[in-house]
Amino acid sequence: MKAFTYERAMSPAAAAAAAARPGARLIAGGTNLLDLMKLEIETPVHLVDVNGLSLDAIETLPDGGLRIGALVRNTDLAADERVRRDYGVLARALLAGASGQLRNKATTAGNLLQRTRCPYFYDTNLPCNKRQPGSGCGAQGGVTRQLAVIGSSEACLATHPSDMAVAMRLLDAVVETVRQDGGNRRIPLERFYRAPGSTPHLETVLEKGELITAVLLPKPTGGIHLYHKVRDRASYAFALVSVGLILQPDGTGRVAVGGVAHKPWRVEAADMALPRGAKAVAQALFAGAKPTPDNAFKLLLVERTLAAALRQAKGGQS
Repeated sequence: MKAFTYERAMSPAAAAAAAARPGARLIAGGTNLLDLMKLEIETPVHLVDVNGLSLDAIETLPDGGLRIGALVRNTDLAADERVRRDYGVLARALLAGASGQLRNKATTAGNLLQRTRCPYFYDTNLPCNKRQPGSGCGAQGGVTRQLAVIGSSEACLATHPSDMAVAMRLLDAVVETVRQDGGNRRIPLERFYRAPGSTPHLETVLEKGELITAVLLPKPTGGIHLYHKVRDRASYAFALVSVGLILQPDGTGRVAVGGVAHKPWRVEAADMALPRGAKAVAQALFAGAKPTPDNAFKLLLVERTLAAALRQAKGGQS
């Protein structure tokens, strides 16, 4: 690990201003950043610690929704009574996401911002445009079993690893931020992640130094909430595919998928297809998909995982 300097931020705006300096990075739980620093994939010269900021509360909004502070730990979010009762898909996704030790440290904002687990990103002996812009994509023509089947580009096949983000996308979450000048903005999660295009190292629409302060959830939708995750081993593994589902009594609902793209994958046309069954939903989700021979199985795996979730939901099990 390369040497770095360190400071504790005194306010969100001060944290954003400090993080905007060249070579600076924000740190909270550090469950992803510290690993990347040890591998010298991330080499910040200055860390700005935001743990002292008052961003760790879960508050009920006037419209019945929730405001989740950026520093709320994954364990606390999954255990919150309001989340368990009204946003069950979020609690289930969080509990599927990592070990208890990691959930105790990982934060809401950090979970959204965690970086891909693509093996070509982690192997510094191989080219990766996300790690080193312009170096090429080692996954092209390589082993792509775990990588994207849709939304990718010639420059990058990486997937986003977050389970929580899939549930947040299903719930129409909005990301609240502060800029270095103290100004605020709200970004719907559907517009938060950038498509890889020719610049896969630019992963979100956040500006340099911009700090996530909270995630806003609209008022509860009701219905049965499920999260099904398929992985290579039974626990503590990232998803090959995952399916988040909210199903209403009349058969309508919402579906979002993880493990298939650079962001949580949701297509409103797929929501409309839910009454017609899993096959119709999968066709709508993956219109225009470009799987490789290694990962084409993901298309059928999503269909079958969704079919299992629909059977469970229609049986009244949540």
